[in-house]
Amino acid sequence: MAAILPYTDSSIDLAANVIREGKVVAFATETVYGLGADTFNPEAISRVYELKSRPGGNPLIAHVLDLAMAKDVSEGWTRRAMHLAARCWPGPLTMILPRRESVPASASGGLPTIAVRSPRHPLARCLLYASGRPISAPSANRSGGVSPTTAAHVAADYEGEADLIVLDGGPCLVGIESTVVDLTESKPVVRRLGAVTIEQLSEVLGAIEVDVAVEQGASPGTALRHYAPRIPVILVERERLAETLGSGPPSAVLCFEATPVEAPHVRIVLPPEADGYAAQLYDAMRRADSTGCLRLVIELPPKNPGLWTAIHDRLSRAANG
Repeated sequence: MAAILPYTDSSIDLAANVIREGKVVAFATETVYGLGADTFNPEAISRVYELKSRPGGNPLIAHVLDLAMAKDVSEGWTRRAMHLAARCWPGPLTMILPRRESVPASASGGLPTIAVRSPRHPLARCLLYASGRPISAPSANRSGGVSPTTAAHVAADYEGEADLIVLDGGPCLVGIESTVVDLTESKPVVRRLGAVTIEQLSEVLGAIEVDVAVEQGASPGTALRHYAPRIPVILVERERLAETLGSGPPSAVLCFEATPVEAPHVRIVLPPEADGYAAQLYDAMRRADSTGCLRLVIELPPKNPGLWTAIHDRLSRAANG
């Protein structure tokens, strides 16, 4: 099983050495856990794709400590890019920019662009500082599955990988992936909904286009079926929940506190606030997988703006197919 290491100076130093040696480390960020390697090492990048069983055309996110490190991997730092970094970094925002020629194409899924983010989690920042180089990382789950929000989730996904180090930074406070904004067009375009909301971005950039992909493109994590548990997922309005459960097999049910669910179904309650819901969603999906139920039925949350928009995106991708 992958080795879970506590968040200590010695663990950070060990992991930084592993990164510099061209190997892979799993680590906490504020969004989800990442599976990272040296951005400039093609063999290490290849190992990330291999471990995750990730399609080669699905780009990684280059995690950077600061603007100087971001400029080592990307170009096109216009005024709007600088403004966005000043307002939203460190934090759960990824920018798509032109890739520097010195960065291996494999780190960007073969694209001329690169996705860049400066994480807020202190563990991730310590690892970047100690390693002294950008770390390219997707979420640390098997490709297409539910992203991990605890070190235990990562260890469970890579049970047979005894050489993998997992740096334990505790449960992820945001719980869903970063927002991705493409700055290579004349107008900024949101390619993936996430923890930084459209409303927050509009305050910084003004008018912004939303073009969320329904197939894999320049943004990581935009495959139509993604973030999905092993059991089938059904999304149901609350008023149809009883009817759906009554005619179906034993189900794990993600719902709100006021929603009644009777045996043989398994009730998993999520918070009513968007922040709490997002932080616990992936853990709840993983719990549903472990119940032995034949499907996961999710009571649809409110279709409100803000973070709920990104939550609905993740639910629809989990249920697709």
